[in-house]
Amino acid sequence: MNASAFFDLAADHPIRQWFSMDEAPWLWLPKIKTVLADLKSRVPANVPPGLHIEGEVFFEGEAKLPPFGSITGPAWIGDGCELRPGVYIRGNVIAGRNCVLGNSCEYKNCVLMDNVQTPHYNYIGDSILGNYAHLGAGAIMSNLRFDQKPVTVRTSDGASNSGLRKFGAILGDHAEAGCNVVLQPGTILDRRSAVAPGLAYGGYLEPENIAFWKPSFKTVHRKVLER
Repeated sequence: MNASAFFDLAADHPIRQWFSMDEAPWLWLPKIKTVLADLKSRVPANVPPGLHIEGEVFFEGEAKLPPFGSITGPAWIGDGCELRPGVYIRGNVIAGRNCVLGNSCEYKNCVLMDNVQTPHYNYIGDSILGNYAHLGAGAIMSNLRFDQKPVTVRTSDGASNSGLRKFGAILGDHAEAGCNVVLQPGTILDRRSAVAPGLAYGGYLEPENIAFWKPSFKTVHRKVLER
């Protein structure tokens, strides 16, 4: 399943210079470090004194910066992004335009496309979040199996070995994880799908479906009629 199945990107979008829409999106993850290797810093003049920045960090344009936080490059931050207090960017991070990188959230080896909302207490590691994807407070992307074996990825085409020891989640455009959701390693949420709050979820969620608990203590899927 190719990246074009999950995300819409204009032909002139900056991400297209680095990644192919004709390959599986999890294959982008080991390339992030490589594509940012030659990045040169461009930092706003008005960086608050409590915001620590080190390494090569490129701001595409204007950004709202917090009074304190930590950014370690390489990192590429798109125009119009809002960084909130306590943001922690650990390197190899690409954030598209108009994203919210939120309060006490941690980012590592990940891609956020445009208008992504990660506002509160989120962990986004070795993951890709599509346009308008949203994480509720406390939602995390678990990126390492208990046994530390390579992560299996499941899509509508079946299951396969990703070849990646660290692989969090792929969220398609407009996908959402509710408050305190844990997405297990290799989880795929297709376009406009959602996981209800408080759920530990793994596997593949089809487009425009919602996963939630029933009183029988099993996870069920329901088609999203309107979102």
